[in-house]
Amino acid sequence: MVIKAKHHVYVIELSKDVLYESKFKKANPDYQSGQPCVYVGMTGLDPDLRFDKHKAGIQANKYAQEYGLQLLPELYEEYNPMPYEDAKYMEVDLAIRLREAGFGVWQA
Repeated sequence: MVIKAKHHVYVIELSKDVLYESKFKKANPDYQSGQPCVYVGMTGLDPDLRFDKHKAGIQANKYAQEYGLQLLPELYEEYNPMPYEDAKYMEVDLAIRLREAGFGVWQA
């Protein structure tokens, strides 16, 4: 059986204004001032299309819709595309690694 590599992880840069959201702040107790705030997700769509859907409010995450500025492909392009199970794992792994680097991270 051939497993198709058609899923993607992606990272959206969020406005620093997201730091005023108590849930976001609480989820990032080790946030280092000056580091980016990001949303990490996975999708079966092209990341550009998924970003556009977030901004349009279609199956959108609140933080990605309200605070999303742009995609940060330098943080995820090397991993894409991949099979679904790998993308599920990579979404969590990438969020953990970015949080450990001091980023403010939201991963749904």
